[in-house]
Amino acid sequence: MITLPPDYRPSEDEEFMNPLQTEYFRQKLLKWRAELLKEAGDTLASLSEGGIHEADITDRASVETDRALELRTRDRARKLIGKINLALQRIENGSYGYCEDTGEPITLRRLEARPIATLSIEAQEQHERMEKTHRDD
Repeated sequence: MITLPPDYRPSEDEEFMNPLQTEYFRQKLLKWRAELLKEAGDTLASLSEGGIHEADITDRASVETDRALELRTRDRARKLIGKINLALQRIENGSYGYCEDTGEPITLRRLEARPIATLSIEAQEQHERMEKTHRDD
């Protein structure tokens, strides 16, 4: 078990995915997942409070729209939790932080911004260009 210094931030000056960096991203992913699960629990609690009681049809439509939006948001969060779990598995097997296409390290800046990233920026851009090309056909 590695204890991170309170002010630790991964740096380009240290070995890529050393134990401190790995633990930093593991904790970041676990915290993110916990936040998403808490929000999902809060949503479930609010939805289980009962039906829509607004008498006015406009108010009722507004509440239904809000609920539909919340459910779509929760569905996106559910998919994101799956990606977080996969990232945690990559940490466990030692492949976290490396591009799935090239095997090259993904930059720390990219991992900070998107800790579930599986592709380097260059590989992601190429992937998106290929998608766009095939979509236009």
